[in-house]
Amino acid sequence: MTIADKLLAWYDSSHRKMPWRTPPADIKRGIRPDPYRVWLSEVMLQQTSVATVAAYFIKFTGIWPTVRDLATASEEDVLKAWAGLGYYSRARNLKKCADRVAREFGGRFPETAAKLLSLPGIGPYTAAAIAAIAFNESVPVVDGNIERVVTRLFEIQRPLPAAKPAITERVAKLTPPARPGDFAQAMMDLGATICIPRKPSCIICPLRRDCGAAKAGNPEIYPFKSPKKIKPKRVGAAFVAVNPHDEILLRKRKDTGLLAGMSEAPTTTWNSNLDGATGLEAAPFEADWKRCGDVRHVFTHFELELTVYRADADIPAPPGHWWSLNYKSEALPTLMKKVIEAALGDKMKGRKIRD
Repeated sequence: MTIADKLLAWYDSSHRKMPWRTPPADIKRGIRPDPYRVWLSEVMLQQTSVATVAAYFIKFTGIWPTVRDLATASEEDVLKAWAGLGYYSRARNLKKCADRVAREFGGRFPETAAKLLSLPGIGPYTAAAIAAIAFNESVPVVDGNIERVVTRLFEIQRPLPAAKPAITERVAKLTPPARPGDFAQAMMDLGATICIPRKPSCIICPLRRDCGAAKAGNPEIYPFKSPKKIKPKRVGAAFVAVNPHDEILLRKRKDTGLLAGMSEAPTTTWNSNLDGATGLEAAPFEADWKRCGDVRHVFTHFELELTVYRADADIPAPPGHWWSLNYKSEALPTLMKKVIEAALGDKMKGRKIRD
């Protein structure tokens, strides 16, 4: 049996059940996965765990069952539904991509990886995954789990990311012309459940007899990685104003840049290259501001520490809008949830900010 044969046999009996996945038994009966659900799940899963994505996926498909439905939504509504998933450029590209598919392709996704690459927010991995899973195109699909499996199978010692071309070449040779989508998902499942980073379960792996690292007894050293760059640390301040009705003052961030278009308690100007002011001199208006502590948040390229201030204030014409603790109505990023929870203290006991 080939590696693909062994892996697909294992996948048929051991695949993970996910709300966006078409079971292999259905694939064999000729039932094809919905490209919209494949695309949506792949975008959501970028740098986000399966456990986190499942609830968001069910919520999104409940509100917008098809790509045409998503195309009719406002960007603001999409951002609100996305709030908490992070990396908000994904949500904005999601909306742009839905618009393009509805407008230029009649609501049908292009059926090849090459054509899918022309759509907003779809890179080489996502294009290959959609093409293989939804359209049965025999293209190599390579994510982090697959990189780990392949570097162990073939003992590829060149560090990532330089090893990616060699890994992709190997995956292309392994991918069968039949069931390429199931093969890709089988590789992902193997990496997520058996060929895990620490203490892989080699004894039950369907590919253990083919795996160079398992035979050598050193799978944990793979994949080799270049030394990580130290993330810069930035600072700033956030100001949470609360009125007598227990409403919080929020404003919208600019339409470009980090967390674009999202709601926030007023903060000082900070970004990945620039520290913001941290003192009371930067408060949005005069009030009896009290320091409530600090919150830390890690972005892709830097870490941020915000000094949090709170004031009880009732501003007739605030630089924003007053908002109750009904968080369903706002596109509120995780950073701002941390800020508000730090500022409200006792008011948040027994409560949790909702998405």
